[in-house]
Amino acid sequence: MMGLDRSCRRGGLVLLMLAVLAGCTERKERVLFDGNHYPPKSRAEKDDRRNFTASVSRANRGIEGAQKAVVHEATRYCLENFGTSEIAWAVSAQGGEGPVYTRSGDRVSVAGRCVIWK
Repeated sequence: MMGLDRSCRRGGLVLLMLAVLAGCTERKERVLFDGNHYPPKSRAEKDDRRNFTASVSRANRGIEGAQKAVVHEATRYCLENFGTSEIAWAVSAQGGEGPVYTRSGDRVSVAGRCVIWK
């Protein structure tokens, strides 16, 4: 019975160490924009995954950094899912080129379509 107790404690200690190490690795992999981290999120349309919306939170830390971060997230989405960094950005009523930034509270978003050349 005593051996089982030690075994459980060792297993718990190993799990704790792995959790701590996983947290450290994640922090090291963060990309900073204007010195800040903006947690990213991407969501694809169900009908066609090339159409997506990327967003970042904590825009109150700096709107320019948030805009850089959301474009980075959009590019990462297309690269990881389709092997391309080319994006056809959703257009606004005013026309123009480049991403159209949408802000809602503390979140900045862009919408686009990953361009696949064949």
